[in-house]
Amino acid sequence: MEYKVTGYSHLVKRETGGVINNDKNAYALYMKRTKAKQRQNDELRGALREINSLKTEMHEIKDMLKKFIEKL
Repeated sequence: MEYKVTGYSHLVKRETGGVINNDKNAYALYMKRTKAKQRQNDELRGALREINSLKTEMHEIKDMLKKFIEKL
């Protein structure tokens, strides 16, 4: 059984004590924001991986240059 929460048309309270938000628009907006944040985090992780890869390549190039200079 569900009971309306006084003063909040979008909230209902169940017998178990849990309060449920029935506002579908608010939920859709929440999901949109959550997915956008996840995409942003994924892009950031990808950029960090690329930066770390470039750092590794730069170290390899520096090592090769040092070895080349030592041979001269």
